[in-house]
Amino acid sequence: MVISLKISITNKSALLIVDMQKDFCEGGALPVTGCNALVPIINDYIVSFVSKKRPVIASRDWHPPNHKSFKDRGGPWPPHCVQETKGAEFHEGLKLPNDTIVISKAFLPDKEAYSAFDGTELHYILNKLGINRLFICGVATEYCVKATALDAVALGYQTILLVDAVAGVNSRDAEEAIKEMLSKGVILASKEEIS
Repeated sequence: MVISLKISITNKSALLIVDMQKDFCEGGALPVTGCNALVPIINDYIVSFVSKKRPVIASRDWHPPNHKSFKDRGGPWPPHCVQETKGAEFHEGLKLPNDTIVISKAFLPDKEAYSAFDGTELHYILNKLGINRLFICGVATEYCVKATALDAVALGYQTILLVDAVAGVNSRDAEEAIKEMLSKGVILASKEEIS
């Protein structure tokens, strides 16, 4: 007998969309293969959360032009998601509600921040809203998604990774990241399991 696990969007749930920015999608400065294909799936999740009047949160890299993660400063990445540039904008197909809570991260030149909790007010905002269940989607699975999900679990949130709405830079690394998240208590789910 197969038991289907259903996870409810409760009145203490929120949707967190990680870094769905132009520079991380195909055609951007640091593209993640499959990013564009996530947009309609994430939009379906947005509809589900909005219909239940639950908060939608979108994190974004918001780098200064001289950020330490950039290659010209010895970092691993080409310049991307630079503040006030087109590449830092959210994907134009993403149907974010007008009251979306935007969380900017990695905005200091000398501080790296993969997690949406790192150096931001996200934990404070979620506490203020009474959130204890966080549904996470976006890019990239093995970087900002993983860091955000692991921080969420460590902070005591019931953390659900929406596996049909994430994409990674490298499929093997993304699989390893999912295994690590699972081992730390992150729950994996897709649209069929959400009620």
